[in-house]
Amino acid sequence: MGMPQRLLEILAEAAADAREAELWYEEHSAQAATDFVIQLKRGIKKVVEAPLRWPKHKYGTRRYRLDKFPYLIVYRVHSDRIRVMAFQHARRRESFWRHRGKQ
Repeated sequence: MGMPQRLLEILAEAAADAREAELWYEEHSAQAATDFVIQLKRGIKKVVEAPLRWPKHKYGTRRYRLDKFPYLIVYRVHSDRIRVMAFQHARRRESFWRHRGKQ
């Protein structure tokens, strides 16, 4: 048995990022929107299974890049949880999510 799995926490702002992206794809193609959601769920599953596998990035985060879509899952690994900070378009700057989740 491996280490106990960490709790997944998705910030409300990050959930809104994902919804916004899904709606954008929906306007262009229902299939693209469906594929985006599938890739997002697959990415989250991979991050939860092995959170330390993906490269370190700014502000103590790590990033997982989706297959086929220019989106990153930006997250922090804590001892007891994985906190998703943002679902970031790959060309967008980090500044929009940098101050999220301050405790």
